[in-house]
Amino acid sequence: MKHEHFAFARWTALIVPVCAALSGCMTSTPIWDAHFGEALKTVTQAQIIDPHAAEHAQAAAGVDGKAAASAMDNYDKSFHQPVPTPNAFVIGVGSGGGGQ
Repeated sequence: MKHEHFAFARWTALIVPVCAALSGCMTSTPIWDAHFGEALKTVTQAQIIDPHAAEHAQAAAGVDGKAAASAMDNYDKSFHQPVPTPNAFVIGVGSGGGGQ
């Protein structure tokens, strides 16, 4: 009978700390879930100076469609064939002027 009491006490001594540790882990998750996304909402609202600015601001004068399309085409073409730049390390070398 003493052996049975010893075995029960040993199992109890192992199970109680494990249950206490697991219950400690589970209590914080519902709290975190309830406040999920609050930090993002707070930071987003802090970056907005005037949330109703579009309602009372006048529209800025823009560019007409043809001019904007032409500007975008010119900008795009500038990357297709860039202007070659001279090598900075050979300035004045081999210019052919000679000192004679």
